[in-house]
Amino acid sequence: MSNQAFIDRAKELGFIAAGFSKPQTPAHLDFFLSWLHHAEIGDMTYLKRNTGLRKDPRRLLDGLQTIVSLAYPYPATKPSTPDGYNASRYSTPEQEDYHLRLRRLGKELCTFIKEIFPESHSRVCVDSAPILERSFAVTSGIGFFGKNNMLIVPGYGSYCFLIEILTTAQFSIPFAREIENRCGSCTRCIDTCPTEALKAPFCIDVSQCLSYLTIEARHDIDTKMAKKMGNTFFGCDVCQEVCPFNKQDAPTVSMPPADTIMRMKAPDFKRVFGKTAFERAGLEKLKSNIKALLNQ
Repeated sequence: MSNQAFIDRAKELGFIAAGFSKPQTPAHLDFFLSWLHHAEIGDMTYLKRNTGLRKDPRRLLDGLQTIVSLAYPYPATKPSTPDGYNASRYSTPEQEDYHLRLRRLGKELCTFIKEIFPESHSRVCVDSAPILERSFAVTSGIGFFGKNNMLIVPGYGSYCFLIEILTTAQFSIPFAREIENRCGSCTRCIDTCPTEALKAPFCIDVSQCLSYLTIEARHDIDTKMAKKMGNTFFGCDVCQEVCPFNKQDAPTVSMPPADTIMRMKAPDFKRVFGKTAFERAGLEKLKSNIKALLNQ
């Protein structure tokens, strides 16, 4: 009863899927560690830290009993400038950073958990803890790994954020048979990756991925990579756009023109994008990316 009540409340708040897992070693930890050992991860060396926490999530919250995995949708339409330059769908630059929005929703659910389990304590994780979130999401039964490494929620696709609630509440953990990969023989994501960063099913060279290069990488994009960016200056959605599980909508103008962004000073950026997902990359990185596009 408590599980269903929680799921119902989560869906009222806009989540499209919720599942429950035991706080044990993630089912896909060995695969992750093997990939990490052999992969090129560029500047994202933080991935190599906190292996012990990834292995034992109970260390993230005293008395942890349940890991709740939740998927929240983001638009299928790309945000665009009036002159035709785009950003990745998840960035939703007309809205507050998704981390902040989802944390608030997660805290609402923590309050709801407290009503069901008065003695419980809970913690919301939105990209804020060393936890293999997609692994737990798969284990909980809400989706499966696509060959592009994204979590695909059956009936919806992969355009969704993931958050976790770690809680001392003892939800019932139903046996959830892991949803088998439904990609079949399809390799569209691998075949169309602009930089060939997707080397094989479930295997990505992060250092070649445009999402990494336009957001996380400290260096500017070189001419060779710039020619593969298309018209997108923040992120890359190609491996999701070609996925048959996702629907596509036409871009929506929700950003100022590229030349306006190029003329922005720090106060302008803070006023327009200061609380959005663009804040992570920062103004100078955005300008560098746009410059790379303009100089193709």
